[in-house]
Amino acid sequence: MGTVELLTAGDVELMQRLAQRITATRPDLVNGDASYGELAWNWGRGHADHNASWPRRLWFSGGELVAWGWAQLPRRVRRNDGSVKDVTGASLVHQVHPGHAGLIDDVISWFDATAGDVERAVLPGAADGFALERWAARGYETDPGSLGDQGSWTQLNERDLAELEEPVLPAGFRFRTAEEAGPEAAVEAHLAGWTPSAYTLASYEGVRQTSAYRGDLHVLVEAPDGTMAASAILWLDEVNKTVEFEPVGTHPDHRRRGLGRAMMLHGMHRARDAGAVHATVACLGAPGHPRARGLYFGVGFRELSRDAPLIKTAG
Repeated sequence: MGTVELLTAGDVELMQRLAQRITATRPDLVNGDASYGELAWNWGRGHADHNASWPRRLWFSGGELVAWGWAQLPRRVRRNDGSVKDVTGASLVHQVHPGHAGLIDDVISWFDATAGDVERAVLPGAADGFALERWAARGYETDPGSLGDQGSWTQLNERDLAELEEPVLPAGFRFRTAEEAGPEAAVEAHLAGWTPSAYTLASYEGVRQTSAYRGDLHVLVEAPDGTMAASAILWLDEVNKTVEFEPVGTHPDHRRRGLGRAMMLHGMHRARDAGAVHATVACLGAPGHPRARGLYFGVGFRELSRDAPLIKTAG
């Protein structure tokens, strides 16, 4: 059994290895925020500012990690437009190996005790029937915000890389990599698609320090005037020969010009050259959020799995 400590870079690598083992046999059971790429992205960009509110617990069997929980407790987030967001509830990122499914009760108990009497949210996979039963038995219900056309649930999409179209950019635009363009351009490209955001140069340095990050698989689109119009980070899981796009964004002024499509195709070509045979990307799945889903489906992705957002109110 593990001990309650704050999340470290070493913990993230252990958690990524568990994601790789589950991906090899039951990719539909990898929780949305617990995938190989999501773990690196979320820890890298946020640990400098929020690590004090990120306790974790690890469960081992025979020296191998088989379950973990990462609680994200109430905190204050400062964004690049000067606004401040107070996160008043707690959320849980977690994963349990299907061969040790019963540990989900230990994960739930740990999260409830760690979060205390605040609203608690969690994102189990919709395909994990056993876990959903256990969460329900402990008082967790479907998050009302996930219902309806504007629902907040996400789906994971996949495709193979055997046959790929060639990417085509509008005249004057060109592909870059973060390795070539440098940190300032990489941050500019992200903020162009995701403002308001808490992302900074320090956030990017955290991402770069993760063992899974590769600057040559961090693709950018540069506009004719030299500004950054779009970006995507590709996370290559060499064990399973799969690549995950996270995040993907385009500046609002450059949308509907084919940049996202061209960038996705370009990224898949680069990933295939690096050894990948398979790709994934997540998006909001509710009907009222068609834009990203339309982009990904338009370049050959189809749904693999989805999450089932649950919530437990304070008290």
